[in-house]
Amino acid sequence: MTYTGDVVKNGPADVRELPALTISKIEVGDFGNNAYLLRCTDTGDGLLIDAAAEPDRLLGLIGDHPISSIVTTHRHMDHWMALEEVAGATGAQIVAHPLDAPELPVRVTQEVEHGDRVTVGVITLEVIHLRGHTPGSIALHYPGHLFTGDSLFPGGVGNTDKDPARFERLYTDVVERLFDRLPDETWVYPGHGKDTTLGAERPHLAEWKARGW
Repeated sequence: MTYTGDVVKNGPADVRELPALTISKIEVGDFGNNAYLLRCTDTGDGLLIDAAAEPDRLLGLIGDHPISSIVTTHRHMDHWMALEEVAGATGAQIVAHPLDAPELPVRVTQEVEHGDRVTVGVITLEVIHLRGHTPGSIALHYPGHLFTGDSLFPGGVGNTDKDPARFERLYTDVVERLFDRLPDETWVYPGHGKDTTLGAERPHLAEWKARGW
């Protein structure tokens, strides 16, 4: 089956098999949150992005194979409601940006800044700090693949509560740190809803800036 990234509440995970990495996407909770399980093909090690809700479903997705890390993309509660239970069951280290870490329900064991690296098995993911949705929002980049939390969606950047300064900060970071650096074919895996690509969104950047959201 071809990966589309289209998942629904209570539905199965959509799975993308890359040569070195498997990406499984599932929708959990009442807010349409996406959670992503990444597994290193070489070692079997796993990394979960956003233990958002429904810990039993997330643990079922993880299965009997260990995960070494849980990355929380930002401080908003809908992205960490299952974090304490999944962390307790897996013993995984907790990864977040230091500006959002104090808001999480468990102690962050690996604080990451812009440009840092997170590993899963022999795979390395780049941390990209995208300021504006929250102070410590981060994205994770693996060549060709970008996990953006609530900072970038199909059709625009994340919510900045109609604050012009926050919007300008987020828009600038998204343009400079994502669109100016990464190719159009880069696949975007957001924190809610459907996936997209940078190429699909790039023609609309000026429109986003003009409307201010």
